[in-house]
Amino acid sequence: MSDWTAFGRVDEDGTVYVKTAEGERVVGSWQAGAPEEGLAHFARRYADLVTEVDLTEARLNSGAADAGHSLATIKRIRASLPEAHVVGDIDALAARLDKLAGTAEEKAGEAKAARDAARTEALARKTALVEEAEKLAAESTGWKTAGDRLKEILDEWKSIRGVDKKTDGELWKRFAAARDGFTRRRGAHFASLDQQRKQAQTVKEELVAEAEKLSDSTEWAATANQLKELMTQWKAAPRASKEAEQKLWERFRAAQDAFFSRRSEVFSARDNEQRANLERKQALLAEAEALDVDGDPKGAQAKLRDIQAQWHEAGRVPREAAAGLERRLRAVDDKVREVMDSAWRRTTKEDNPLLAQMRAQVAEAEERLARAQAAGDARRVKEAEQALASKRQFLQLAEQAG
Repeated sequence: MSDWTAFGRVDEDGTVYVKTAEGERVVGSWQAGAPEEGLAHFARRYADLVTEVDLTEARLNSGAADAGHSLATIKRIRASLPEAHVVGDIDALAARLDKLAGTAEEKAGEAKAARDAARTEALARKTALVEEAEKLAAESTGWKTAGDRLKEILDEWKSIRGVDKKTDGELWKRFAAARDGFTRRRGAHFASLDQQRKQAQTVKEELVAEAEKLSDSTEWAATANQLKELMTQWKAAPRASKEAEQKLWERFRAAQDAFFSRRSEVFSARDNEQRANLERKQALLAEAEALDVDGDPKGAQAKLRDIQAQWHEAGRVPREAAAGLERRLRAVDDKVREVMDSAWRRTTKEDNPLLAQMRAQVAEAEERLARAQAAGDARRVKEAEQALASKRQFLQLAEQAG
């Protein structure tokens, strides 16, 4: 403080002067006490300026203060020095302030450059977000993913600062328009999808109804083909809503399962029956192939007829075995016919049992004719004459052949 008072004086009438390089100038008047007290009073005012400069410099150097604000403070203090009512080294303080102003201007320039860069980066980020939102709104069909991304873009948008109000407003309008456009397009898509699902539900309800109608059918082959065709149509049809699709599928599958389960049971029973029939026919075939055709052709023929009757009563056998069994039985039948034909050719007309049977039939026809004539029934007579003529003709042909 004593050093600062060295830069001032008080004259006899109490006028206080400060000494500068340009000379002395009046800074005030002191009438309240000794001159030293007056100088000390104005020196304390100078000290207050120095303190303010110290604080400004400290905050500027630490980065705690905005360089522009610090520069404004420095310029304000510097501009006040020529008329400041203080006593102290005003020239030194002015020089210090001039130097500090240069530092502040440099830092203010750096801060401005940083703000400009940040503003440019913020603008670029928001522009990129807007362009991404516009692309999603125009092209994306991944509705959930795109919707989530638009929410993320909004959150990121809110975190970006530094874009001027006008530009930010214009970008926001583009983003809001893109988001609204996406919402409308998504709504239209799901409305269309709902309509498609309703149509699909109608189609599949018809398929289910048809399948349920066929589930009781016993037309196994035709119905199986129909159900397969219904399945093809089911797969080709669009999907209904998740809940409706599941319920309809359960009904559709149940109808199919009911039919195929019944068919499986019937086929299983039929297979069991056919296996039993196969065993029966194999036993009959073994019996037929064991016949003594050469030793007793008539007896073999009679037994074969009985076997054939049982054969037809035995029913169906598995398809893969049927042809072989029939072929072997025909072989036995052919052998019996061959042996009987040979025996027929060796028999005389008088001993031929067939000719004897035919003669008996002619005699019986003659008796019916005689009875009809005796009764005087013209219709019966005519019928008896036609029957007798036919039997005589067959007898004649048989005798000629013998």
